[in-house]
Amino acid sequence: MALALLRRWRPRNGGGAADDFTLPLPPGAGGILREVLDPTGSPLAAADVTVTALDTHRVVARGTTDPFGFFLATLLPGRYSLLIAVDGMRPHGETLDVQAGAAACERVWLQTAETPQLPTPGTWLFDPPHTAIRFIAKHVGMGHVHGRFERFEGGIRIADDMTRSSVHVRIDTASINTGNNTRDAHLRSADFLWVDEYPYIEFTSSRFAYRGGSKWVVQGSLTMHGVSRSMSLDTTYLGTVNGGYAQELRCAALAKGELHREDYTLNWRSMLARGIAVVGPTVQLELDVQAMHRTDHTPTPPD
Repeated sequence: MALALLRRWRPRNGGGAADDFTLPLPPGAGGILREVLDPTGSPLAAADVTVTALDTHRVVARGTTDPFGFFLATLLPGRYSLLIAVDGMRPHGETLDVQAGAAACERVWLQTAETPQLPTPGTWLFDPPHTAIRFIAKHVGMGHVHGRFERFEGGIRIADDMTRSSVHVRIDTASINTGNNTRDAHLRSADFLWVDEYPYIEFTSSRFAYRGGSKWVVQGSLTMHGVSRSMSLDTTYLGTVNGGYAQELRCAALAKGELHREDYTLNWRSMLARGIAVVGPTVQLELDVQAMHRTDHTPTPPD
């Protein structure tokens, strides 16, 4: 539909605004249209686009550009933020006002992103107040349970050759928190994590593989419930800054992975015996990490 409508789009002076673009809109609604291009003017397909309402901070539209680089959405009148992101490109962000009966049409040229400077070789320890280990599991075959582990420790050893670096994480299983005391007590029981018998979940890396731009894959082994299985973490390196306690050097990354609970003998026996599918077969993991560079001269942050 968007492509057919764009036949009438004639941008001024090769720019980004429409002269005679028309878009059929629902009564009382407005629209936005973005054509996303790379620095050479070629269309960027599969660019992630997110539109957020500024008054409620809720995501109201999310999708990807089509094979010709277009993204189209109809919205209620209001003020929104728009973010366009593509691997290897600088994100594009803007604020826009959507008016009833009008369509905001623009071209956006994304620029090639600079590769973040890699962390200094040495030991980097996780900063727990600024690090989160989260998970998402399907609940009773419908909604999702979101949770996190409150206590963990670990760090990264950065080698001169980044691909030879390593990471180790140890998670206190009793620190699981899903926001429901009854559910958390059950998750700590022998039906699930069995924290008395298996107090820790551990991940130890075996290889760092570069995927271009700021993307890496960290391959390793996850040990849980007395069972070890290989796991890959899709990791986005977010850069290094000089800040925090005593202007301490710190780096940040976001890592995501997936585990199959039955690989770890987590079969939820008591529930499944009664035919209740409490948790789906896969669990999504997300590590939002900040790590601090540690040397013999680095001050210890206060508790």
